[in-house]
Amino acid sequence: MKKIKDIKGKDHVAGSYLVTKKEVGVSKSGKPYLNLRIMDSTGELEARVWDGAEDVAKGFHKNDVVSIKGYAVAYMGGIQVNVSNIAALPESAYSVRDFLPSSKRQPADMLAELDSVIASIKDRHLKALLLAVFGDDEMRHLFSTAPAAKSMHHPYLGGLLEHVLSICGLADKVAAHYGPPVNRDLLLAGAMLHDIGKVYELSYRRSFDYTDEGRLLGHITIGVELVDKKMEGIADFPRVLAVLLKHMLLSHHGQLEFGSPKRPKTMEAIILSYLDDLDAKAAAVKTLMEGGRDDGTNWTPYQKIFERYIYKGAMQPTGEPVDEAREDEDNGKGELRLFK
Repeated sequence: MKKIKDIKGKDHVAGSYLVTKKEVGVSKSGKPYLNLRIMDSTGELEARVWDGAEDVAKGFHKNDVVSIKGYAVAYMGGIQVNVSNIAALPESAYSVRDFLPSSKRQPADMLAELDSVIASIKDRHLKALLLAVFGDDEMRHLFSTAPAAKSMHHPYLGGLLEHVLSICGLADKVAAHYGPPVNRDLLLAGAMLHDIGKVYELSYRRSFDYTDEGRLLGHITIGVELVDKKMEGIADFPRVLAVLLKHMLLSHHGQLEFGSPKRPKTMEAIILSYLDDLDAKAAAVKTLMEGGRDDGTNWTPYQKIFERYIYKGAMQPTGEPVDEAREDEDNGKGELRLFK
């Protein structure tokens, strides 16, 4: 079976893939064709069925795993598979998780790290809230399985938890760097809970998409409702603390035009919004640099989200060791013999 990341122009393609998009189009000549997107754990590719499209379309559905035969062609700066044969596979023949990308880290290891962060929280109300949320077996499973996004950053199984742990690590360093008035416990609680609504916003049992709840409400609203409900079950949870924490969830996208109902107005909310944006963008660039196809250049294709090309090359070291004696002379530490 040919993995998607290994498919190049003029390759014969034969293997099993998950269909994440299925649309009927019409060519310039008026002939119908199938516009597909196929996926495995290594990436996604566009695919087309040109012959007998209407009859072929009846044999499978979006989110089916199918057996495909065809050939790859270069198309508009990328690779496209022209499909000659396609057939749906019975569910007994595969595990859908084999076709979805996943974190390189093990879920159990990431959950243990999350528990360690929670254990470091000193505020008893915030710790009680975090234990109420993440002590639930169903939530732990969903939180360690969900992607962080459909496509932009950490778009793979376990991506949400990986993203949250990354922000927690950054938040801990920032809190230590600035000290008071940064409330470390509040900042870390916001980091752990800011995207909690994504476990219900996103669908990730077959392909990555949005649920009806996600499209209608969004993860910010879902998350605030979830946290509010858990707070109600904790005796004497301070109202001011509840308002400050919920403000972080409501404002973590930073700007109204980015989907935040409120802009961040506290130290912790401002820090969280910047760390969330930093981690998302850094992870997206890292994926661009590590993945993709080698086209012989040091640049990625144009990235709409960044509105630029991204340099993926590395500065080549000279291989020459540092001349410590010469370095000392340059720093004025050595004895310079100007005259004999």
